[in-house]
Amino acid sequence: MTYPAMASKFSQRLLGLRAKLLRRYEHGPFVRCLSGLYGCRWRRYERSRGQPEDCCCSKLEGASFVLLVAAFCLTLLFLYFWGQAENDYNDFDWFNFGHLGFWFPWSVVLLVISAGFFTYVTVLMLLAVCLLSEGQKLHLHWSHKVGILISLIFSVAATAVLSDLWGEEWTTLLLSFQVTAPYLHLGGVLLMTSLAWPVALHVFRMNSSVRRGLIVGVYLSVLLTLYLVPLGLYSPCIKQKGTLGPAPALIGHRGAPMLAPENTLMSFEKAVEAGSDGLETDVAISYDGVPFLMHDHNLQRTTNIQEVLPNRTGDSAAMFTWSELEGLNAGSWFLSQNPFGTAGSLRQEERQRAGNQSVCSLQDFLQLAGQAQKLVIFDLYRPPYGHPYSNSWIQRTLDVLYNVSSIQSSQVLWLPSDQRSWVHQSDPDLQQTSGTRLPLEELQRNNIVRLNLPYSSMSAELTREYSAVNISTNLYVISQPWLYSLAWCTGVHSVTTNAPQLLRTLKSPLLLMSPEEYNLMWILTDVLSFMLVVIIFYFHRWREQKLAFCSDREVKQDNGSCRQKKPEMGDIWSVSSSNCQTEKMLNLATVMEPSRQS
Repeated sequence: MTYPAMASKFSQRLLGLRAKLLRRYEHGPFVRCLSGLYGCRWRRYERSRGQPEDCCCSKLEGASFVLLVAAFCLTLLFLYFWGQAENDYNDFDWFNFGHLGFWFPWSVVLLVISAGFFTYVTVLMLLAVCLLSEGQKLHLHWSHKVGILISLIFSVAATAVLSDLWGEEWTTLLLSFQVTAPYLHLGGVLLMTSLAWPVALHVFRMNSSVRRGLIVGVYLSVLLTLYLVPLGLYSPCIKQKGTLGPAPALIGHRGAPMLAPENTLMSFEKAVEAGSDGLETDVAISYDGVPFLMHDHNLQRTTNIQEVLPNRTGDSAAMFTWSELEGLNAGSWFLSQNPFGTAGSLRQEERQRAGNQSVCSLQDFLQLAGQAQKLVIFDLYRPPYGHPYSNSWIQRTLDVLYNVSSIQSSQVLWLPSDQRSWVHQSDPDLQQTSGTRLPLEELQRNNIVRLNLPYSSMSAELTREYSAVNISTNLYVISQPWLYSLAWCTGVHSVTTNAPQLLRTLKSPLLLMSPEEYNLMWILTDVLSFMLVVIIFYFHRWREQKLAFCSDREVKQDNGSCRQKKPEMGDIWSVSSSNCQTEKMLNLATVMEPSRQS
């Protein structure tokens, strides 16, 4: 084949491609499905295609679309907020138990409802974007408008109520950004880049320059903000290679409460088996002076006191004698209420043993920790007024520690702040631990060697500051891998956890990269996104200009070099200025080719 022939074929293909680009296609079955799901417009005559220079919807439908976008943003925010709060679901459920008097997994129900609303709104958003990409006008069915309003009301109400009752969870949300922000940035840029197609399609079909400038301005402002978000991002998990410290030690919170009833001997044995480095519990003093383990101030939640002594369910746990406490069942509630949803994973013999657990004494707890060589830390509750040991509860606890247990004093993180100076003088080997963040001078004056703080106090700067004066930091309660990863990157020395069996399996933080790797990732993402957005906007601008030129020529030509075809499956607008040129080139090439061959 000669060079002119090859050039002719290449030009034919190029013109053919140009002609295809200058056509508007309506994919009939696809659009019918979209219109039916979005606006219940299943018949062809019910659908309306947006013509050039038309707006994509009426004012009412535009307001509905704005509400849809708002519902999407709010349901996404609440779902993300509540998803990251999973670390504290157990506290939320027991908070409701204390106020309502019965157990119910409210946290999971709230998560399912919020996920359902978000899924519903997201599907409507996808339908709307697809319809706009097909050049269709939006007509949202009234039932969907009601659904959007319900989604909005739920998200706003749930956020307001939880903020009022559980406002500290917003700190958890902010902490989560230090782990998830790089991935959220990537997803946000991808979403905005994909929206460039329907935005550009409708922008260049508008007559109003004001409306066009407003839409482009809003879109580019959001996109630019996303591009620059990494400049303000801080995460302790973005650090130079080789600077990550050892994983925080694990202290079982009331044992291993996901595997056995909390504060029972079985729970602490499970924590030891899971590889915990320490054990945490709560100590009260019985009426006859026996220290025992109980978190709540009464026995209603974790024993069968309702069955055995129904008239004393609201009494303080410290007002019972040890013989009365020993006679209670402290394990059956774990199987019936299944607080973590993990009771079903126990073997039959483990379930039977869990159901027969009794209230554990401090002596048995210390014996187990001493034999396993584990650290212990406990809250010590002062007995109520009128209790025989209301003034000597610390001495009674120390008596058990020294006289009837095999644990070493150096294994005990002494948390009670009452009579701290006297306790330290009595036994300097006890590791004095503070439950509040105090000035360094005061901490050193009180011989504090460890801080026991809520995880919301997590700060790499404070951890380094305390470590510089040999004060280690323990955070509670951390049970989610992302939160443990953040504590690891922060340099925390230990964490109290409900899930030692889960966190022990983590070999490295979920997010860990060098600043150079992260900079490369977000810069490359932004550059590729910007190039795609520019290409999409340029393509639609060029396309609409050519279509407008064709429409002008159609008015002047009798034969209709621009024609509208309406096949059965959809509308196809074809541009004759390009098609006619293509046909002429094809005919010319057909005539010229035999002449060259001859």
